[in-house]
Amino acid sequence: MRVTTDPTDPRFGRPQPCECARYEEPDERRARLLRYSRLGPFQRLTFATLIDAGRSNDERLQRSYREAVRVVRRFAEAPEGWLVLVGPHGSGKTHLAAAVASDAIEHGRAALFLGVADLLDELRAGYDDDAEVGYDAQLEQVKTAPLLILDDLDAYAQTAWAREKFFQIVSYRFNAALPTVFTAVKPPTEIDERLSSRLVDPAMSQVVELAHGDAAPRYVHIGAMNRERLARFTFDDFTPSGIGLKGAQRTSLEAAYRDALKWARDPEGWLVLTGGTGCGKTHLAAAIANVRLDDGQRVAFATVPDLLDELRATYAPDAPRRYDQLFKSLLEAEVLILDDLGAQKSSPWAEEKLYQLLNHRHVARALTVVTTNKRLGDLEPRIASRLADTEVSLLRDITAPDYRTLKP
Repeated sequence: MRVTTDPTDPRFGRPQPCECARYEEPDERRARLLRYSRLGPFQRLTFATLIDAGRSNDERLQRSYREAVRVVRRFAEAPEGWLVLVGPHGSGKTHLAAAVASDAIEHGRAALFLGVADLLDELRAGYDDDAEVGYDAQLEQVKTAPLLILDDLDAYAQTAWAREKFFQIVSYRFNAALPTVFTAVKPPTEIDERLSSRLVDPAMSQVVELAHGDAAPRYVHIGAMNRERLARFTFDDFTPSGIGLKGAQRTSLEAAYRDALKWARDPEGWLVLTGGTGCGKTHLAAAIANVRLDDGQRVAFATVPDLLDELRATYAPDAPRRYDQLFKSLLEAEVLILDDLGAQKSSPWAEEKLYQLLNHRHVARALTVVTTNKRLGDLEPRIASRLADTEVSLLRDITAPDYRTLKP
């Protein structure tokens, strides 16, 4: 509750607990603070579950990350001013930010954790007549939160309206000197000048740059092809001659093996493998992934139906990662493998998302491997035309039958 409207009073802008809150049981208080915090699935991200040295094997990066953790812990002990955590996806920004909120709750203090994109969506929804919480009430809650954590600052500039509302929140908290934590991929200096001038103000804000380099995972999978399973699929374990194959079927499999091995060793553009179920496409794609990982590149392996399910799931309010983060990781992957294209349940939304992803990588000539059991003519025309582009793609059709049905 508020106890004063006098801007000269040190308690101005800082909510104070009511009498009932002061005498509640510890478990009740923690449960109430958790509900207020909006941490949801992020409540598992605490200082206790943090790897203090980060995930890099580089000692220099480990020292840098330990120093970042030390600074964040010190802020959590006595939140004052602003803390800006900057680093690439996967560098641990969100974990550290959520840990600040969790630490506050454990010490009986209120903290509000919000993704910036979610915050702006909720403010828009507050205009609806049937909204559970109106726009004014939501805006006031965020502006005056005792401790506010805003995750993924990069999502604030979706529209002119979003930029203005977000600046309104930031400006209020800056003027009231309310403790706030921001996470961002871009450095503050690359953000709108009105915001950056506040984010880097030395009298208010401390900017912490998290480790780059190996901070991001080298292998990302969507679907069942985890790192352990991937390791089982190598070129040495592949039989190019198939099982008792002769003629054109054997020739097509041997040619696909040669092309895949050559591409794995010296990748350029796209490799597109077509053929029926069980002919060896996924094995070759996974073998390529292993070679590129051994060569130090970052690889993303996505089974297309699982990928689309994952993208849909990111729209859920309690999703552990957001759509823009997941989609960007695929757009920017050094090597992207899309397995089983065409097996997904087709819809305009699914076709559009796949087109956006493939078109981006086609224009960029980004290293990409695609497997499909469909004929190109049966795929969405815009996607098919990019797969068939001989200036970018090497297309190899495998006519071998399903090896699972064959006997030695």
